[in-house]
Amino acid sequence: MDVSDLLSRAAHVTAALAVVLLLARVGRSAASRLRQPEVVGEVTVGLLVGPAVLALSDRALFDALLPAAVLDALTFVGQTGLVLYLVGLAHKLRPGPGGPPRQALSALVAGAFLVPLTTGLLLVGLIALTDDAAARGEVPLPAFCLMVAVTMSITAVPVLSRILGDRGLSESAEGRLALASAIVMDGLGWIILTLAVGLGADDLSGLWEPAVALLAGGGCALLLRLALRTGPARRLCRRLPRTTAALLGGAALGTALLTEHLGMTAIVGAALVGLAIPGEDPAVPAEDPAVPDAGPAPWTEPVAAVSHTGRMLTPVFFVVTGVTVLIDAFSAASWTLITGTLVLGCAGKLLGGYAGARLAGTRPGPARRIGVLMNTRGLTELIVIEAGHRAGILPAPMVLALVVMALATTAMTGPLLGLVDRAERRGSVPARSELPRSVATEGSTR
Repeated sequence: MDVSDLLSRAAHVTAALAVVLLLARVGRSAASRLRQPEVVGEVTVGLLVGPAVLALSDRALFDALLPAAVLDALTFVGQTGLVLYLVGLAHKLRPGPGGPPRQALSALVAGAFLVPLTTGLLLVGLIALTDDAAARGEVPLPAFCLMVAVTMSITAVPVLSRILGDRGLSESAEGRLALASAIVMDGLGWIILTLAVGLGADDLSGLWEPAVALLAGGGCALLLRLALRTGPARRLCRRLPRTTAALLGGAALGTALLTEHLGMTAIVGAALVGLAIPGEDPAVPAEDPAVPDAGPAPWTEPVAAVSHTGRMLTPVFFVVTGVTVLIDAFSAASWTLITGTLVLGCAGKLLGGYAGARLAGTRPGPARRIGVLMNTRGLTELIVIEAGHRAGILPAPMVLALVVMALATTAMTGPLLGLVDRAERRGSVPARSELPRSVATEGSTR
């Protein structure tokens, strides 16, 4: 390839990126006007732009607008954004101090996680009953069952946090209980996801590759954690947070590429790095100017910078998914599959979250609100779906059904919360303060 061709391709990729980011902004603006989480508009526009362009033109024009070389470059950019964003997401998957009582947390996790896992198995049964070979694929049944089950059990921590903040529920007892439970459930979900990817091998001997990849990724993450806890690393973090962010991003990309090269999805490698980055350690003494290494390092700022950079690039991932996966899925996915996935997805989280909250001793009113909050999937769900697709476990029709479910359940969170609030104001539902005494009392002391 000569210099002119290289410059032409670079200009084409840059123009495509500009268009994608502009469309993402339009989607976010439209979602805000409709009082929906911005991610709903961003994802919807990104996923549909490719199929819409193809539907309004012919294949030759579509290929001219987005040739294979440009699509490959966009795929790399989208995957890079996903990896960087996941560093921040995984770093948050740890219940912090001041959380709800452990007994209430365990009860809600039991309901809001185990019930959706069961509905995932019911969805697999529906696919078998309807003999939907396009949705089933050809992977081993245990891997398919686990992957479908975990996609039904995810609650998106970032979107949930935003919804709680917008509605003034961040400091409420049910808000803190819902958020802490979502963090625990997503952590459990990543464990099951890793197991499903490992079981996706054609035979037991094939499990060695993902096992080696997981060990290698875990080893890199452990070395990173040990390095970040040293004095020089803490000083670098305090004095040069942007440089620290660049190094963390490089470590995440390197670990992700290594795990993918060894047979495990790159997303798992990125999550391992995010989990390895230390939080603020209260055991470290307060910062003292006379002691250069004293005080916990403010890792939150560099991690947030890495995650923000990735978040800016995730719209590219949606567009690539729409072009490479959903174009063919629209003709292959049945309405029975899409409807069944949506109904079971809602039932698992709404009923499971409500049952878990009631098991924790929560009154019916707040328990309904918690069930609605648990039904928020958002971007986290799409990341899990992407991991399942890249691992060859989720076929395109299954991806489409799960994406529809993720967007619909996230979009309905706000309206359902509005219904619960209006019911409370009419006095037909117990007041928000009627939580279990242990939760309400514990929350009022903070």
